[in-house]
Amino acid sequence: MATSICGDGSYGKLKLLGGNANPDLGRAIAAYIGTELSPMVVEHFSDGETRVMIDDNVRGTDSFIIQPTSPPVNETLMELLIIIDALKRASARRITAVIPYYGYGRQDRKTRGREPITSKLVANLLTTAGADRILTVDLHAGQIQGFFDIPMDHLSGAPILADHFASLPTDELVVVSPDAGGVARARSIAHRLGVNIAIVDKQRPTHNVSEVMNIIGDVEGKVALIVDEMIDTAGTLCRAAEALMRAGASEVRATATHPVLSGPAIGRLSEAPISELVVTDTIPTEATALATLKVLSVAPLLGEAITRIHSDRSVSALFRWESPPTAR
Repeated sequence: MATSICGDGSYGKLKLLGGNANPDLGRAIAAYIGTELSPMVVEHFSDGETRVMIDDNVRGTDSFIIQPTSPPVNETLMELLIIIDALKRASARRITAVIPYYGYGRQDRKTRGREPITSKLVANLLTTAGADRILTVDLHAGQIQGFFDIPMDHLSGAPILADHFASLPTDELVVVSPDAGGVARARSIAHRLGVNIAIVDKQRPTHNVSEVMNIIGDVEGKVALIVDEMIDTAGTLCRAAEALMRAGASEVRATATHPVLSGPAIGRLSEAPISELVVTDTIPTEATALATLKVLSVAPLLGEAITRIHSDRSVSALFRWESPPTAR
């Protein structure tokens, strides 16, 4: 164990706890930091209630809970809230919720009357439960940061994803945003790779249903790299890939931080004209049958952020376009 990393900071000794949502990521972060996850029991009563028991002394500690609120989102969110409450009642000095994937992130505004803003509700729940700080990766909308009255560190998985494609010839590559809302993300990756961008103009008649309209930009004869922050049912991604091929792209690759991959996603992706799909492990994926899938780890990124937070060092360096941290 590296005492310079895992020793006492101003908020006490560092403790890592991993929920059931992504245990492999929790262990990978612990390995990067040079420590172990605190033992914890999470079980369910026959009626579905979640019970948590922390089998470690956390009094006066700087505790970090690693738990994406990924599917089943209600269960993983409730588990996170209960772990926070357990730490709070066990007198942890500071509690940081490390949420690699922030569920309910798409419900960040009202689009019509009588709709909730559930992203704000989740922020309120986390704060009320006792979280002192939030650490997350690639929110669906940056405005969610403003829903919290506690410190939030919003990391980007884009450098990890962009570096994977850095070896592609720039004169043959174009970065594509699958919708107008993702232009800023696509532009930042395109800037890092030194290539141009294109935009898929689409409309969404209802939730989880998209219809591609046309392509803005030159993709003919190019390798089109579609960039998004998440893939849910994959309807948007697959329609965009088909539209790009019709527009003359020589090949379509795709990348996204969060592989939700719900419902018909795997079936759609297996039939889509996508030669490579690169995601991260913010959400565990069992899509082993998808030959085009490659998973990159955010454990070094999150592990570095945790050590910086614990030792009161700047996290801002992780926001800049640098080479991402690598495994120790």
